[in-house]
Amino acid sequence: MTEQDEPVVIGQRLQQLRRDRGLTQRALAGDGYTAAYVSTLEAGRVRPSEAALRYLAERLGVTHDELATGRPAHLATGLRLELTEAQAVLATGDHAAAAGRFAAVLARAQAHGLAELLPPAHLGLGECALESGELEQAQEQFETAERLLADEPPPRRAAAVRGRAVAHLLAGELRYACYLLETAIDQLNAAGLPDPDALLLLHTAVIGPYMDMGAHARAAQAAELALALAPVATDPVLVAGMHRSVARTLIAEGRAAEADASLAKAQELYQRLRLGSDLAKCHWMRGYVLAQDGELDRAERELRTARTMLAAQRAELFTRQVDVELADVLRRRGRRAEAAELLHALLDRLGPGRGAVHAAGAHRLLGLVAEEEGAAETAEEHYVSALSLLERTGAAGDLADLCRLLGDLLRRTGRTEQALDVYRTGLGHRAAPGTTTLGPGPNRPPLP
Repeated sequence: MTEQDEPVVIGQRLQQLRRDRGLTQRALAGDGYTAAYVSTLEAGRVRPSEAALRYLAERLGVTHDELATGRPAHLATGLRLELTEAQAVLATGDHAAAAGRFAAVLARAQAHGLAELLPPAHLGLGECALESGELEQAQEQFETAERLLADEPPPRRAAAVRGRAVAHLLAGELRYACYLLETAIDQLNAAGLPDPDALLLLHTAVIGPYMDMGAHARAAQAAELALALAPVATDPVLVAGMHRSVARTLIAEGRAAEADASLAKAQELYQRLRLGSDLAKCHWMRGYVLAQDGELDRAERELRTARTMLAAQRAELFTRQVDVELADVLRRRGRRAEAAELLHALLDRLGPGRGAVHAAGAHRLLGLVAEEEGAAETAEEHYVSALSLLERTGAAGDLADLCRLLGDLLRRTGRTEQALDVYRTGLGHRAAPGTTTLGPGPNRPPLP
């Protein structure tokens, strides 16, 4: 029994409604009950029966639910509509306005005991916090949603788990992000509750941390399973997100044309659905793919488009991450000073616990710029800073690459023994990508 259902609260509500309508206790009682019974109810000495609640609600001109719980008629339906509208606002990229709407729904749902609306409101607030780069707040919101859904089937909890994993990934906690997603996938499979949308959401989400950790084979397997799930998924937004993530595995395999085709599919869906935030990230990924394929002019245009869109949406963390990719393109086009200026500016906003992988990428690029300008000591400082950041994340591929760069620099400056030690460290990270930091991979889902 909630506070709204307590006899005293019902009695107070009954009395207020009666007085608002100018009725006496005898007039409200009518032929069905006595004035004394109404007086007893209003005093909160007993709880009215269901029959009495329905009778009195009809005479007061309100619904049974409104008299019993204090909820206005159609409140739940109205709040569900407001949740949908908040999601639409978030999709345009205005996360601040969307957060205000989600918070308003949450407050009203809590006030009226609508427990079923609390998880989606917390999920929405978590997504808004991700977009604004408030990672700790995002984790709290997703954890709350998952806790509220603890007794629900695994598919109902998939979005909350995915949100938590993305927050930890952006904070640089790659291994924990993988653990969360792999555990959820195994729970879904073990429960025997095939849900293509939930499985697609989780398999798509795990591609990113796999790639960052150097577990390319496992990322490719997740991409393969996501592609197999796409035809039976019901949510086009999930399918678009899948195409965007799969492109990373394709470019890692040297399949640039297929990666671009996958991103074109995602972009078409995002444009059709008018999802501004996701469309910006699609331009971002296309810029990355083009840069990897050596098309630097087109890559710069795509990355600048993504940056402009994300900055307009005040998605600061993602904007800074795009800056790292853009700086790489600028350096490769010979515009080192412009690249360095961009990188120094973003390092004030990225670091441990907030975009650690991209912060390390910024230091790596600054090291390359310094080497190209003959400043070996400065380059070494940036490489060491990058290694320090990456060692906390478990990004094996990036760690191996940095060890190679630092080792080469040490060797060129005559420090052969130190160079050998660094090379050995890099080989340790590269020996078996993914297997040194991850346990057994998740089982295959029961595909149709």
